[in-house]
Amino acid sequence: MTADATISARAATGDSRSAGDDPVAEADFWFDPLCPWAWLTSRWMLEVEKVRPVRTRWHVMSLAILNDGREVPEAYREAMRQAWGPVRVCIAAAATAGDEVLLPLYTAIGRRRHLEEAELTEETFAAALTEVGLDPALAAAAHSTAWDEQLRASHEDGISRVGMDVGTPVIAVAGTAFFGPVITPTPRGEAAGRLWDGVLLVAETPGFYELKRTRDQGPIFD
Repeated sequence: MTADATISARAATGDSRSAGDDPVAEADFWFDPLCPWAWLTSRWMLEVEKVRPVRTRWHVMSLAILNDGREVPEAYREAMRQAWGPVRVCIAAAATAGDEVLLPLYTAIGRRRHLEEAELTEETFAAALTEVGLDPALAAAAHSTAWDEQLRASHEDGISRVGMDVGTPVIAVAGTAFFGPVITPTPRGEAAGRLWDGVLLVAETPGFYELKRTRDQGPIFD
């Protein structure tokens, strides 16, 4: 039995042994800071780490790159123009200080964007960079193409695992990858762990592609 199957079996049978009893699984998470749904899923991932033996590595993907050349409504085209800023800042920060800065910087930007409803300006990026101990001058990367090659490479690494007809976030773990889950509000505690078990179960099923229903509410931030 695989480590992931063992986790699922324990959840189903009520086995209460701690997550530390099992080998730690490496999960890769691709996000675009603009997306409120990716933000909620990222906060769920942090909850999962508390109750399952999982460690997350964080990466940047770009809705602007994903939608480049597509026919989209004008309002969405404007959102995609704004989407370049935060991903460029994140990539520049990671290139300068290492990938380990991505989670704290994503948290600092995401909190301002999704909870405080701040505009995605250089001032917002500079405040987030300062909060996590990085040079606020990196905020200028929002309007620079200097890091776009690295950004496109990171985006391609994620999207190539799931195909072009999805969005953000993308999660890869234990040889499989998937878009989502799209959830609101963020599950906490063992509820987060049970969702993780279920997502892995369907994602690891050969030939399984989609499980979906129409959203009847917007993102709920707590």
